[in-house]
Amino acid sequence: MLDLDATRAPNSPRDAATVIMLRDANGAIEAFCVKRHGKISFAGGAIVFPGGKVDPSDHDPAWAALLASDVRRTDELADNATVARATVVAACRELLEEAGYLPLVGDSPSNEHFEALRRDSGKLIEWLTTEHRRLDGASLVPLSRWLTPEAEARRFDTRFFLHRASATAKPVHEGHENTESFWASPREALAQFDRSEIQLLPPTHRTLTWLAPHANVASALEAATAHTLAIICPRLIQHVDSQGTTLALAMPGDPEHAVSALLSEGPSRFVLRGERWIPENPG
Repeated sequence: MLDLDATRAPNSPRDAATVIMLRDANGAIEAFCVKRHGKISFAGGAIVFPGGKVDPSDHDPAWAALLASDVRRTDELADNATVARATVVAACRELLEEAGYLPLVGDSPSNEHFEALRRDSGKLIEWLTTEHRRLDGASLVPLSRWLTPEAEARRFDTRFFLHRASATAKPVHEGHENTESFWASPREALAQFDRSEIQLLPPTHRTLTWLAPHANVASALEAATAHTLAIICPRLIQHVDSQGTTLALAMPGDPEHAVSALLSEGPSRFVLRGERWIPENPG
C-alpha cells in the first residue's frame, strides 16, 4: 500500500488536494468515503476521501474568473496565491471525477447531468463558461496539510478540505480508481478499522479522529477555521517493543520526530502490524 525505503533520496512532492464531504444524517455527522482499487500502487485497497494531484490545467488563468470566492488562508496553503487557487480548483475537479459532484454557486444539477463531464473534466472550463456558472471556492474549508514521508517513492503535498455537501448531493464512485463508496460517521469508520474490516492510512485515520467528537457539520466547519495548517510530514523509523522490531511512522510530537509540537490529535506514531498502520504511543 506504501512504498517506503529509508535509504531513498527524497523525491520532490507534487501538489495535491483531498476533500472530506460532510453531511448531517442519522443523528450524526457523516463523511463520504471511497475505496481505492487494490491494484493501484499508492494507497491501493485503502479507504480514503476523494482527491488527487494538481494537474497543469488547474493552473489555467481562466480559473481566476470561474472560482467564485477568494481562497481561504492562502498564505498557509501555498507559497503563492496562484498555487493555492490551483489547489482549490483541483479539489473541486477531483470531486467531479471521483464522486460525480461539483461545488457550484447556486443549485447543482443532478448526478446524471455530470456523468459526461466527469469522464472528460478537461471540458470543465468550457462548461462553466457556457453555463455561466462558477465553482464555490468558499465552500471548501482548509483543515490540514500532509506531506508524504521522505521515504515514500511517490510524494504529495496534500491539502485537506472540509465541504458541506448540498442537500441534493448523491455522490458515487467512478468504478475504476475507486471501487466502492459509502457515507459513514467517523466513529463508525474508526470502529471498522479497529475490527480490521477496512484499511486506513495515517492521514485518513487522523482526520476521522479529529472529526469524531463533532456532533454536526457546523461544529466541524467552525473548528476547522482555527485548526493548524502547519505541514505534517511523518518520519519513517524503527519501532522496538515486546512484539519485536517493525517500522513506524512518527508524527510531529513524537520523541523521534524533529517537530516537537503535536499537530494532529491521537497517539504520536503509527506502527506497522502485519499490513496495517496502527496508532500507538512509544513504549
